[in-house]
Amino acid sequence: MAEAPAGNGGVQSVERAFDVLEIMATAGNSIALSQLAELSGLPLPTIHRLTRTLVSLGYVRQLPSRQYSLGPKLIRLGESATRLMGSWSRPLLADLVKSTGETANMALLDDTMAVYIAQVPSEHSMRMFTEVGRRVFPHCTGVGKALLSQLDDETVRNIVSRTGMPAQTPFTMTDPDTLLADLELSRHRGYSVDEGEQEIGVRCFSVPVHGAPTPTAISVSGPAARVTLDSADHIVPLLKRVAKELTAQFDDRAALQV
Repeated sequence: MAEAPAGNGGVQSVERAFDVLEIMATAGNSIALSQLAELSGLPLPTIHRLTRTLVSLGYVRQLPSRQYSLGPKLIRLGESATRLMGSWSRPLLADLVKSTGETANMALLDDTMAVYIAQVPSEHSMRMFTEVGRRVFPHCTGVGKALLSQLDDETVRNIVSRTGMPAQTPFTMTDPDTLLADLELSRHRGYSVDEGEQEIGVRCFSVPVHGAPTPTAISVSGPAARVTLDSADHIVPLLKRVAKELTAQFDDRAALQV
């Protein structure tokens, strides 16, 4: 039987399968077929066929409760995609290091934590270094706050209620309302600042990377003596330029036109 075409010229069943995966990802834990049908707007028999196929392929799990969740086979795909994102970003991060003299990072939001997926270190002997793959609390880091600034307040509250807001330094924000006010300021000015909130004596400027498949951010960080508040006038425009270039790489429409 021929596949029904989607409105954009794609294959309808493939689009529906990915819609189901996206709904499951948003649900977070597990979800019933009836909920999938309601949220997708598809008939229950169609949802049943899609999930049965995805279960057989390992991309979805059926739980003893008869609900469904994302399957383990997606982990390998996610890890490969993360490595690719890191490799795509490194040349642009290197440009940031060349222009600012300080360490440049890229991170994404993985459930409730910020995860560094790429870094190009400064050539200074005194520099910031973060291992790729390191997971940090989002409420006290520049990249973390740039990630949270892309979410609504209710989602942010949910995240910090699950992680807590432990104080890494005396400057760490530990109150959700204070954090939300800081995120609103970040959205207004277009960048986030870590003022020694993760590590004393370190300052970090960070901006969101829009258009990525998951909340993503890039940053420049270094000793506060070198990365001064006034240096934002030089660093932030460079960060925003690189973020736009990264966004272009995630733009599916642009990719289709190549």
